[in-house]
Amino acid sequence: MDRADDAPDARPPLAVDIDGTLTDRNRVVDPRIFDALRGWPAPVVLATGKALPYPVALCEFVGLPTLVVAENGGVVCLDTDTHDEIVAAGDRAAADRVAAAYRDAGHDLGWGSLDLVNRWRETEIAVSRDAPLAPLREIAVDHGLDVVDTGFAYHVVSPDVDKGYGLSIVADRLGRDPAEFVAIGDSANDVATFEAAGRSFAVANADEAATRAADRVTDAAYADGFLEALRIVRSSS
Repeated sequence: MDRADDAPDARPPLAVDIDGTLTDRNRVVDPRIFDALRGWPAPVVLATGKALPYPVALCEFVGLPTLVVAENGGVVCLDTDTHDEIVAAGDRAAADRVAAAYRDAGHDLGWGSLDLVNRWRETEIAVSRDAPLAPLREIAVDHGLDVVDTGFAYHVVSPDVDKGYGLSIVADRLGRDPAEFVAIGDSANDVATFEAAGRSFAVANADEAATRAADRVTDAAYADGFLEALRIVRSSS
């Protein structure tokens, strides 16, 4: 029996992206990750660019305590037996002004009339990657905001907010050091998490920014890469 089986509590907490990391290439969550996450014997933080309801729902359906960094760090939620808190940062009003100016310039956010992508966002705005990026960046800068390309959308965000910031809040509430965490992701918005965590993995489909920032890149892509990263962590715990 290896050390990981003798002392499972020695395994580190995780900070895990969702899209491109727990999914396939079509953004469908791989069902194999359910048991892997639920059975991890340390806190698991879902850190995503999605609006808060999505990762909260995933925690609910997987059976995880709700430890969530949403909207690229803009919203942090802890809803567990010992913690009950939502922390919001960022400037949704400024992001709305960017969106309005972008539309006035003749561009569309790209999500249709319902715009379910932005409907529940509290601190940022997401724009389809089919929309032109250059004018969006220019308008965002004029309003003191940044644009982050997550590989799935362009996010108009406050410059002082990122996933690493969100992870630091969760770690503080849990009485942990962010350096205790292992971060797993695939995109530029995961770089801040990689920098905050003590160890990081980019799955094989990761973009260049994430690949450069990660301590290790898995051989496998998407959810297979996530499961590979867990095997590596287990073997070294």
